Amino acid sequence: MEKARTIEALNTLIVINNDRIEGYKTATAEAKETDLKELFSDLCQTSIDCRKELTQEVIRLGGTPDEGTRITGKFYRAWMNIKVALSTNDRQTILESCEFGEDVALNTYKKVLIQDYPDTNTTEQDMLNKQYALLKTDHDKVKKLRDLVRVESEATNH
Repeated sequence: MEKARTIEALNTLIVINNDRIEGYKTATAEAKETDLKELFSDLCQTSIDCRKELTQEVIRLGGTPDEGTRITGKFYRAWMNIKVALSTNDRQTILESCEFGEDVALNTYKKVLIQDYPDTNTTEQDMLNKQYALLKTDHDKVKKLRDLVRVESEATNH
């Protein structure tokens, strides 16, 4: 187990949580419906809590927590789609874009849990698995709401 590799892996997760925080802060500010504002606020809080734990572990290992964001590529496109959808108040597109962003976050956690497994101790693995479960719950909330909106939309159009 190499500390530098562990710190790098944890910092990757700090950044993905920073991305979620920034994205959901923006979405909360721009959302018009109360239920979406509450959802985005809850999703943001999950990442604030995860980031806090990850930051504490990086510091404990003697590293410097990454404070940046890397809203690039797929994640950036998801947030831009959310922003556009919020301006047109298209709930289905908003939720589809959120789900896509949640998929990116979950895949990042999976990658760290699998590839960096040898570089993490049992306590860190437990923390990461717990955080993955929290993010999976968030993902499933978004997916459930998206599915509900889709069904309502299809019922209205028929």
